[in-house]
Amino acid sequence: MLVGTATADDAAVYKLDDGRAIVQTVDLITPIVDDPYVYGQIAAANSLSDVYAMGGRPLFALSIVCFPSRTVGLDCLADILRGGSSKAQEAGIAIVGGHSVEDQEPKYGLVVTGIVDPDRILTNAGARPGDVLVLTKPIGAGILTTALKKQQLSDEAYGRVVEVMTTLNRAAAEALEGLEVHALTDVTGFGLLGHLAEMVTASGVGARIDFGAVPVLPEAAELVAQGIYPGGTKRNLDHFGPKVQWPDELPEPKRLLLADAQTSGGLLISLAARDQDTLLQRLPSAEVIGEIQPDPAGVIQIVP
Repeated sequence: MLVGTATADDAAVYKLDDGRAIVQTVDLITPIVDDPYVYGQIAAANSLSDVYAMGGRPLFALSIVCFPSRTVGLDCLADILRGGSSKAQEAGIAIVGGHSVEDQEPKYGLVVTGIVDPDRILTNAGARPGDVLVLTKPIGAGILTTALKKQQLSDEAYGRVVEVMTTLNRAAAEALEGLEVHALTDVTGFGLLGHLAEMVTASGVGARIDFGAVPVLPEAAELVAQGIYPGGTKRNLDHFGPKVQWPDELPEPKRLLLADAQTSGGLLISLAARDQDTLLQRLPSAEVIGEIQPDPAGVIQIVP
C-alpha cells in the first residue's frame, strides 16, 4: 500500500509491480441541481477527480445508486445514469456495473479504478518552500447551489456553476505532464482552506494565500454576504479557521468563501515556481493564488 489513510489523501494507491500501481476511490453525492442528467454529470466528474488528483489515469468505474423507485419514476434514474455515462465517456472509460439500493433520498456516484506509475504518484504531502500554489477552478459552488435551492440564483450564475462542476479535471491533470509538481489535491467538501490545511500539515510546511488572487464564481461573494451558504461551509471555517492567520480587515463572509464546501472543484497544485508560466500557458483558466512557506508548519497565512 503506497498511499493509505495517513495523510487524508484523495485516493488509495496499491503497488502492483515496479511500473504500475492501482489508484482507487469512491464518492457519491445527493442532488444539488434539479436536472437529473446534469446531476449525474456532476456526480461522475466529482468521483473521477480523485484519480486525477493522484496523478493517475482512470481505467473503469462502477456506479453506486440510492434511489426512491417507489415514488420517483425510473426515467429520472435513467437520466442520472446517462449523465454519469457521458462524463465517463469523456474521461475515456466505461462504467461496467455497479450496485443500487432503495432509499428515500437519491444518491449517485462512482467507484473509480485508475492506474499510475509508482514513481509518479502525486500526493498532498510533498509541498516544498518556494513552490507556487495554483488553483484550476473558481470557488463558491457550494454557496451558489445553496442559493439555487432557495431560488435566489440568476440563470447566468447557474449556467456558470454547472459549467465548472461538470468540467473534468482531466485537462488540468494532463497539463502537469513534465512539470515539477510536488503536491496535488482537489478542492471538494472541506473547501480551499481545508484541503490546503491538509496539504501543509502532511508536508510539514506553511502557506501564504493572496485573497485577491483566488478566483470566485459570480454572485458567490454577494450571496455569502447575505448569509446564504451551506452548513458545511460554516463547519469548515470553524474547524480549519484556527490553522489560519487572518488579517483583521477580512470579514467573516470573505473567510467563508475560502472555506466553501465544493462539489467537483478544481485541482490545487504545489509546483516549482520556474514551471508556473508553462502551466498557465497550457491551462489559461488556472490562477496562481499563493506560495508555500517553510514555516510556521501547518499554518495558512491570508493576505488581503
